[in-house]
Amino acid sequence: MSKFVKSTFILIIGGMITKLTSMLIKIVMTRLVGVEGMGIYMLISPTFMLLIGLAQFGFPIAISKLVSENKKDNRKLVFGILPISLFLNFIIILLLLISSKFLANNLLKEPRTFYALISIGLVLPFISISSILRGYFFGKERMIPHVISNVTEDIVRLIIIVIGIPIFLTKGLEFAVSFIVLSNIFSELTSILVLFLFLPKNFKISKQDFVLNKSYIKDVLDISLPSTSSRLIGSIGHFFEPIIITFVLLKIGYSSHFILTEYGIITGYIMPLLLMPSFFTMAISNALIPTVSYAFANNHKVYAKGKINQALFFSLLIGIPVTIIFIFFPNVLLKFIYNTTVGSTYLRILAPIFVLYYIQVPLTSSLQAIGKAKEAMTGTFRGIIIRTILLFVFSSFKIGLWGLIIASSVNILYVTIHHFRCVYKSF
Repeated sequence: MSKFVKSTFILIIGGMITKLTSMLIKIVMTRLVGVEGMGIYMLISPTFMLLIGLAQFGFPIAISKLVSENKKDNRKLVFGILPISLFLNFIIILLLLISSKFLANNLLKEPRTFYALISIGLVLPFISISSILRGYFFGKERMIPHVISNVTEDIVRLIIIVIGIPIFLTKGLEFAVSFIVLSNIFSELTSILVLFLFLPKNFKISKQDFVLNKSYIKDVLDISLPSTSSRLIGSIGHFFEPIIITFVLLKIGYSSHFILTEYGIITGYIMPLLLMPSFFTMAISNALIPTVSYAFANNHKVYAKGKINQALFFSLLIGIPVTIIFIFFPNVLLKFIYNTTVGSTYLRILAPIFVLYYIQVPLTSSLQAIGKAKEAMTGTFRGIIIRTILLFVFSSFKIGLWGLIIASSVNILYVTIHHFRCVYKSF
């Protein structure tokens, strides 16, 4: 068994476990805070994703790629980037403290999101540190530390949520949603501790390791900047999503309750189901980056192309059967998982489109691995522009949240085709 297939297999098994626990967490959250609470949480989720992208700044991908090439002192590479990461997080936290009230009241039009937005800032440094450590292990193609840290992280978060949400609900729904965000601190801290335990014995940390190496920083930024730009473009698009939907639909006569409920159904029930197979494709993609990076850097292009084809085949092998289930049994799935059948039509319509999304993830990783992160950024940027324009236009047609469905579908179609063409032009 090749190292790539072995790494992929480990990540898939681990992903299955963490996906089940994540789904359990989502079910517990939904049943404890209800549709309205999930609506509030999903309103701040695009902002959360945007800020995570900013805080990480593409460092995990850059470290994974550089570690896999095995040409640098990995200890200095990993810990030398931490001061920059923490300083960046500090700036983001300050900006968030200043802007949260305006964002909650004027953009999201939901004052109850204020405390949750503030809570995001406290979580970001922990996410950044754990993701940098994960980047090291991915580069070394050591997947077991990642899997164990993910499993323990989810178990800790589930326990904390079960205990904490009922307590904070007595203070108000907005406080319960804030606690959901803050629960990430404990889970990410658990992940960091687990990852530290798996570091090599000769990985002894000294003050010198935190000194910035200009050469290393330049190499990291050369990879991280395009990768971050690509992710931020997507996150910015999703950040404006609830703002555009709320603004347009309120203006043409829909009630705030309708918008919050329908948006909560799509983003809280339907999207998590559709994204469920992506933990397989994400596992494949994470295993793909170090393998293709090393092969491409050493001019083994035929081998690299073979691994990309293998990754796409595995992604479709998983994505197509799941899509068939989504199309023919949407009510059964929704009833079993969420104890509701609302949103079944959304699920049935979106499912075929998401087959393309399942191969989009490894295609993006392939572009990053072969040094074409700028092409990935360009495709993502164009896709988000198209998506944003279509979201605004179709939301104005008085078709409820179907404008979001149409815009999302066209975005997936365009970006996947763009990435596919860019990857195969490079060989």
